[in-house]
Amino acid sequence: MFEFAMLLAQDETLYKLGVGIGMGLVILGAGLGIGRIGGSAVDAIARQPEASGTISTQMLISAALIEGATVIALILMLIL
Repeated sequence: MFEFAMLLAQDETLYKLGVGIGMGLVILGAGLGIGRIGGSAVDAIARQPEASGTISTQMLISAALIEGATVIALILMLIL
């Protein structure tokens, strides 16, 4: 089983396919996460308009953290 896995790992096309699928999954996850954060922030601002500044700040910080993790994952996939 291990020899078969090593044989597959040496194939350049499967490597590129794996990188492409991985990048797609990372971008999909980041998009869903940021969309969920944005939707929740809009709901929270609609319920408490007086706290909109705090909610917006927390939303932007969370979105930036997700984007940072996404960029790191994409760079690692391109390097490896």
